Amino acid sequence: MQKNPWKTLSKKEVYSNPWISVSHREVLNPGGGEGIYGVVEFQNIAVGIVPIDEERNTWLVGQYRYTIDQYSWEIPEGGCPLGTDPLASAKRELKEETGLVAQSWQPLLEMHTSNSVTDEYGIVYIAKEVHQELAEPEETEELLIKKLPFNSVYKMVMEGKITDSLSIAAILKTQLWIQSGKI
Repeated sequence: MQKNPWKTLSKKEVYSNPWISVSHREVLNPGGGEGIYGVVEFQNIAVGIVPIDEERNTWLVGQYRYTIDQYSWEIPEGGCPLGTDPLASAKRELKEETGLVAQSWQPLLEMHTSNSVTDEYGIVYIAKEVHQELAEPEETEELLIKKLPFNSVYKMVMEGKITDSLSIAAILKTQLWIQSGKI
């Protein structure tokens, strides 16, 4: 473990809502110079799911993302309130967004999504032995669902058609697991 070379001189919350808070910080940087830092802190853990069926198909969720003003194809994802079980949240999100229910769950990865400006932390699971039920999207979600061969989804990442960081990391690691026979 490395010692933190940054020193926080002051911290002021400038915005907060149920999902994030933003703070302005006066700091001393590692070289001793004065500076500022803006930090976005999340009230949830990001959870993602790569559902895989027996034929190695998977599901993507498409939706218009307000923050980037673009349509985005992603793995099923959602939020896990701090202090709650990420796996239970992943199961809920998979059912809400796709209608899928899985019998087998395996942790795939943990990551920080953009650690230069945010503390957002994500956990992704592989979901297997899936069966279809009815989706239950939230009112803020207008989703399209695609069932595709996993190879096609991997190709979408390699062609830059999937740009969400959690999705890219999960799909690339799943591809490595497939190549190594772990899946």
